[in-house]
Amino acid sequence: MTLTASVVGASGFAGGELLRLLTAHPEFEVVQATSRQYENRTVGYVHPNLRELDLRFSAPDDLDAVDALFAATPHGVSMENVEAYLDAADTLVDLSADFRLGSEAAYDQWYDGHTAPAYLDRAVYALPELGREGLDGADIVASGGCNATATMLALKPLVDAGLLTPDDQVVADLKVGSSEGGAGGGPASSHPERSGVVRPYAPTGHRHEAEIEEQLGLSLSFSVHAVDMVRGAAATCHTFPTGGKAAEGEIETPDLWSAYRDAYEDEPFVRLVAGGGGVYRYPEPKSVAGTNLAEVGFAADGDRVVAFAAIDNVMKGAAGQAVHAANLAFGLDETAGLNQLGLHPVGSP
Repeated sequence: MTLTASVVGASGFAGGELLRLLTAHPEFEVVQATSRQYENRTVGYVHPNLRELDLRFSAPDDLDAVDALFAATPHGVSMENVEAYLDAADTLVDLSADFRLGSEAAYDQWYDGHTAPAYLDRAVYALPELGREGLDGADIVASGGCNATATMLALKPLVDAGLLTPDDQVVADLKVGSSEGGAGGGPASSHPERSGVVRPYAPTGHRHEAEIEEQLGLSLSFSVHAVDMVRGAAATCHTFPTGGKAAEGEIETPDLWSAYRDAYEDEPFVRLVAGGGGVYRYPEPKSVAGTNLAEVGFAADGDRVVAFAAIDNVMKGAAGQAVHAANLAFGLDETAGLNQLGLHPVGSP
């Protein structure tokens, strides 16, 4: 079976990763890649790693009919064009925040409202490790945000095991690479300004909090730092559980091993890294650069549990996660096209 695919917003970092993954995918054929800025240019003009790809950017005004349309566009674009996207494709896989939240009221609170709220009920939130229900045959797939992805993967086992309750204190600290700012990241993402920094850029009020609260049922304090790496998001979550065994006393390390293994032992893209030997004893973005893998881990300290996760924000936090969700939506092997292993050693991931 060959499925046709188009990538709207294909000149950005996530768009380029989608093209890389879909071109090598055993079941997808890329037939269109759009970019207003680079219309008629070859894909390799923007993405030098894809110079062998015989494809030129086209304008997004005239969309080909396809099985899957992947939208790697800034917030607001997909909601404005959702009818055109669904006219062109059986399934829209949206990488923006436009369909991640479940209600118009949530968009009023966290964003600047929503111009197509009638479509929110049709969208299925897609971080497959949280649950695959509703993805099979979905016509709107809302791929999760990169920082939310890392945070939720770190915390999910504690929630599933009943250790964390909605009233428990959670403080999530994220360190993220410059590619999160996109191909047009502006002055703050230029190399002279970014190099060597550990810069808080969203100490409070980060919009990905909304996804985490909606999907995990937790209220948390959330801060994000820009650091000197290109790819990667690392979540360090300080939690103070009161549920389950925590109510009986201190949580012990074997309890955490059980919780994390139960949550992820059957997940093809999650590996558990929690205080073993060697240099990389806890989750590290360098270890998963270029892959759809997530590393998760933990450490116990009396009544505090520190939960970790590391991902490549362009892959597991964007394009890889979107392809994973598309595989499930079309009933394919969920690992198809996503079996890349990481590199070692690497420079800034």
